[in-house]
Amino acid sequence: MALLLGTARRLIQAAEAAKAGKWLTWEPVGHTGPEVYGSTVGIIGMGRIGFAVAQRLQGFNVRLLYHNRTPKPEAAEVNAEYVNLDTLLAESDFVIVLCPLTEETYHLVNAARLRQMKPTATLINTARGPIVDQDALIEALEQGVIAYAGLDVTTPEPLPADSPLLKLPNATVLPHIGSAGIATRERMAVMAAENLLAGVRGERLPHCVNPDVYHS
Repeated sequence: MALLLGTARRLIQAAEAAKAGKWLTWEPVGHTGPEVYGSTVGIIGMGRIGFAVAQRLQGFNVRLLYHNRTPKPEAAEVNAEYVNLDTLLAESDFVIVLCPLTEETYHLVNAARLRQMKPTATLINTARGPIVDQDALIEALEQGVIAYAGLDVTTPEPLPADSPLLKLPNATVLPHIGSAGIATRERMAVMAAENLLAGVRGERLPHCVNPDVYHS
């Protein structure tokens, strides 16, 4: 949500301008961006995180679309409409990538898919870098195929300082800080410790990411 709102409102660019002494007077269209409120938001991947984002969007009066391998019954709780990927890309003002990286989702958002998006649209990726074809994204941003991108994940990580992505005025790139809340990082440490202790004792891991191994 922070990257979505910060990208839409051009917060980083505005802050950089202020620090550089470029805040001289009020500009009617200075640092303006698209409104999240009342827009159409498409979520690719309605898993736990996708659903949490959908919940947080409830106060923004958005039309909420989502695409997933299968429809999610709980999506009705957040008034999210299941659509195919083509429809989601064509109709969304903001496309948020939240699906896991698998063989099927590698470069899911490629040059052809980017061309399906509105020229005024913003792409947000907080999932995994390789889900988006980064070279195709750079070209799309340079050529105005889409308007903007907000990325918390890239290929590779860390992104080289000379990456053309970092030089684009219509891209906000963060160093993979999606979990960078103090309380969240503390919970992550506790969960890791609980898994470690359970493993040493020969017990089932309480926070196992692939629990199917216990049934194989």
